[in-house]
Amino acid sequence: MSKTVIGVFREENRAKEAINALKSQGFDDREISMIAKDRQVEGRAEEKRDSFTMERQDLSEGVISGGALGGIAGILAGAGALLIPGVGPIVAAGPLAAFLTGVVGGGLVGGLVDYGIPEERGRYFESRVKGGDILVTLKVKDNDAAKVEALLKRYGAEDVESH
Repeated sequence: MSKTVIGVFREENRAKEAINALKSQGFDDREISMIAKDRQVEGRAEEKRDSFTMERQDLSEGVISGGALGGIAGILAGAGALLIPGVGPIVAAGPLAAFLTGVVGGGLVGGLVDYGIPEERGRYFESRVKGGDILVTLKVKDNDAAKVEALLKRYGAEDVESH
């Protein structure tokens, strides 16, 4: 069996350190996911709101320019930008990003539920992302869950849970 371990980071550098530590402990970076608001794209949309709408905006622009989250998305495979209803522009990397592209209509909560997070907790984690925090998740074998939880906490993660 496997579990999904999830943690919330307030600081980008702490999330990046945790992801690098997970990779150095032998966890496959293709199993690590990260979700965060794309602050650069959000800022440009605010500046230019009179000239276009978010629906016509190319959200991949922020990731490609390397400005999104100071490069945190670049440390994981498959980083991309999405516009999630109710949340806005986000940067998503890892396998959770694939769940989100398939459930954009269900928002971030739907993607988290499909990834094994209970709906109530999914709503909570969505609110944290809306507030500017960073989610880091990892699918692991049951016997690795406690190790991953401890590592995330050591790097400052809050609300660390396994589901």
